[in-house]
Amino acid sequence: MNNTKTTAISGCVIWFLLITIISSCIMPMAFVVGGVTSASEWSIKTMGRFICPENTTPTRYSYDTFTTDEYGNARPSTAYELHCLDSSGEVVKEDPIGYAFGWSGLWAVVGVIVSVGLTFLLAAPGGMLVTKVLNSLREKKTLQN
Repeated sequence: MNNTKTTAISGCVIWFLLITIISSCIMPMAFVVGGVTSASEWSIKTMGRFICPENTTPTRYSYDTFTTDEYGNARPSTAYELHCLDSSGEVVKEDPIGYAFGWSGLWAVVGVIVSVGLTFLLAAPGGMLVTKVLNSLREKKTLQN
């Protein structure tokens, strides 16, 4: 019973530590990948399957615009939009920002899956390590008394 209690406690501790440490590394990387690749053809084609109506082709449309820096100065910038074109080349639907949020969300889901997978992979060895440490501390304590 005592070893079972130690194993259960160490399992909870190791799960909490692993998911916290792993996801604090993986999730920011997933958001960076999603943000950096949101203007790529790959993201346009992937998200276009979900956003564009049937029998349309998703394409990337870019144009020059301005953004404001932290001092209030206008700086040149490039903006990207998802355009859905029909067979004649006519724009049927425009999506200036929804595809980018969807793409970043898709990468967030990938980050969660990777974090949980790594946690499952490392939980058993980590739990065994914590159990050994707790048992050795308990043995030292009983030897001192």
